[in-house]
Amino acid sequence: MAPKNDIKEVFESTDTYELDSLENSYDPLEEEVMGQLAVDLYQTDKDLVLKAPIAGVKSTDLDITVTDEMISVKGSRKEEKEVHESRYTAKECYWGSFARTINLPVLVVPDKAKATFKNGILTIRVPKASQSKLRKLKVTEE
Repeated sequence: MAPKNDIKEVFESTDTYELDSLENSYDPLEEEVMGQLAVDLYQTDKDLVLKAPIAGVKSTDLDITVTDEMISVKGSRKEEKEVHESRYTAKECYWGSFARTINLPVLVVPDKAKATFKNGILTIRVPKASQSKLRKLKVTEE
């Protein structure tokens, strides 16, 4: 097949069935879109602290995973249908699943991580790993 030199020629030659199959291949209603969680992450002398506003979520609806290099927070904010969709004049709140994974700037001790939830703010506090675990090696020639 010879290359097409004219944009009009490209569009005219495109088979309709190819466009139909692309057009019908994605249905946004079939797939739940996950929201992303906004976080603040800071260090104290001994700890790494992550804070995230999560209003409207029960602590039992949160799934938190901590490793020595990352923190992952997943959850779901359930909407209570009080009003029919047609009654809204503005709808800006996010309802549904959300998730966020943060790569940490320092190694931490995941076994000593603590999470608290107060006034809609999730706080995760994880002790930093001791730097004494790092060991430099000298290379000796034989």
